[in-house]
Amino acid sequence: MTISIGDRLPDVQIKKASPEGAEDVGTREFFAGRNVVLVGVPGAFTPTCSNNHVPGFVENYDAILGRGVDAIAVLAVNDHHVMRAWARFAGVEDKLIFLADGNGAFTRALGLEIDLSDRGLGNRCKRFSMIVEDGVVKHLNIEEKTGQAVTSGAARILEQL
Repeated sequence: MTISIGDRLPDVQIKKASPEGAEDVGTREFFAGRNVVLVGVPGAFTPTCSNNHVPGFVENYDAILGRGVDAIAVLAVNDHHVMRAWARFAGVEDKLIFLADGNGAFTRALGLEIDLSDRGLGNRCKRFSMIVEDGVVKHLNIEEKTGQAVTSGAARILEQL
């Protein structure tokens, strides 16, 4: 079942990519006591994610944080090495937090898994964005069509803040 507004995020171990490597982090502790915009993407370095979705959050970083958000995190079913390389390549290591859900456990627990095997990608994360306050989902935006980042884009998050 897909997570809904008002639900508490499930507690799952994931990895936080950083310039120093990877840090194991439980989602309960990561989201505790702060307001976070969580952006889910099908994959690092993929065209829509790299050229449209994530850049919108980078461009609107100051505006989003100016509305009471403590952090913007990007989640993908990729390993922490890939997520760290993507953050470095995009030049946003000092702004966005990249979360690696390598085996997809968090994505499955959210009910936001999508099978993209027909495209050679396997099971991935649906494209989404959400506003999470102290571990509770306050707003949830899930893209209905693949290859688009409208419903889950930064402009929509700014409208909701």
